[in-house]
Amino acid sequence: MSESPLPTTLDAWLARLEAAHPVGIDLGLTRVAEVARRMALFARPLAGRVITVAGTNGKGSTVAMLEALAHAHGLTTAAYTSPHLVRYNERLRLDGEEADDATLIDGFRAVEHARQAGETISLTYFEVGTLAALWAISRHSCDLAILEVGLGGRLDAVNIIDPDVAVVTTVAQDHAAFLGTDLAQIGREKAGIMRPGRPAVLGSRTLPASVREVADSLGARVHALGEAFAREGEAQGWGWRGVAGSDPSGGDAAISDLPDPGLPLDNAATALQALSLSGVTLDTDACRRALARVRLPGRMQWRGQWCLDVGHNPHAAAYLAGRLQDRPCRGRTLALLAMQGDKDADGVIAALAPAVDGWVTAGLEGERGRGADDLAQRLDGRGERVLQRAASPAAAADWLAARLGAEDRVLVCGSFLTVGAVLQWLAGPVQSGQTDTDASSREVAP
Repeated sequence: MSESPLPTTLDAWLARLEAAHPVGIDLGLTRVAEVARRMALFARPLAGRVITVAGTNGKGSTVAMLEALAHAHGLTTAAYTSPHLVRYNERLRLDGEEADDATLIDGFRAVEHARQAGETISLTYFEVGTLAALWAISRHSCDLAILEVGLGGRLDAVNIIDPDVAVVTTVAQDHAAFLGTDLAQIGREKAGIMRPGRPAVLGSRTLPASVREVADSLGARVHALGEAFAREGEAQGWGWRGVAGSDPSGGDAAISDLPDPGLPLDNAATALQALSLSGVTLDTDACRRALARVRLPGRMQWRGQWCLDVGHNPHAAAYLAGRLQDRPCRGRTLALLAMQGDKDADGVIAALAPAVDGWVTAGLEGERGRGADDLAQRLDGRGERVLQRAASPAAAADWLAARLGAEDRVLVCGSFLTVGAVLQWLAGPVQSGQTDTDASSREVAP
């Protein structure tokens, strides 16, 4: 890798990184921490305050609301998230704006020089991206950095940075090949972002006991939903009460008549508590403005008749089904489902089924891809109505668009890849290469 000249475009860098490490995921901090040391990332604080967010579901929405709340309070910010939907630049936002290509390329160059400064160290695509983002954040000199864990917590590359506040949103089964299926062990891994004596915000009432056990063993200061803080009411006009972290005595705080952010309210309450514990005195008007304006692509995102959500495990699917059932329509609710091969497709289907009238399955390519036939067979086994099997999400969207009634709606879900592909399809003409007569796109009459 070092013998060829360094790329000059973002696309070329990403292609290089995809081929640079023998495996896509290689959990552990030794390699990435050594490169970070060579980059001097530990020489000074990354930002004025750092909040790290881990969890199975709800990380992205919690980060988005933290970012919006911080901006409304006049703070400068940096937010690092993964994966992206359409553009890699989505992964790093500086003061609410996606990082430009030049910033990302400068970060990749810094990582490349550091990993070869001495014994060459091999890094995964995610590890390089994380280090490049941290390098850019360190030069942004912002008030608050918000870091989303990619996988697990304890051994995730993000965890080389000590957070001032650690957040665990939810714990459920996902990424079983790397984290296993034991919820207690998954909880311990996610709780690995906590630090001794620092606040830990627990954003679910149903976390496994192992999360609090880790916090207690570290001496982290636990603030749990339903105990130290709570959200009261539903949707429009809900309220939050919690701990005023900016108050040395840890006094109570409360905010009423909050708008519905269109995202899980438990995550909104968690974001409010985490920001407060970072030292921000919450202002009622600022909180209302932020939650009224926050938007997060790919999370219950409506584009006309299309609802797009990246939910890809049973816990997320159950939330989606509930939201759809709370918002009935006169026509059919159809699901465009495409999933990775290592996800719990049966669990997702079972959770979504009560809210879905018909299904269109689509295939995803790649090492972890799953074919449309696999999903269709699982649906057939449950007695669900499969209307179409398509080679790709774009082909499935083409088929659906030609057959939607005026009062029908479509839920697009199952993967970031699925939502990203349909968002691109919605943005303009897409040459999917598929027609209704393709052997890979078989129609069953509605």
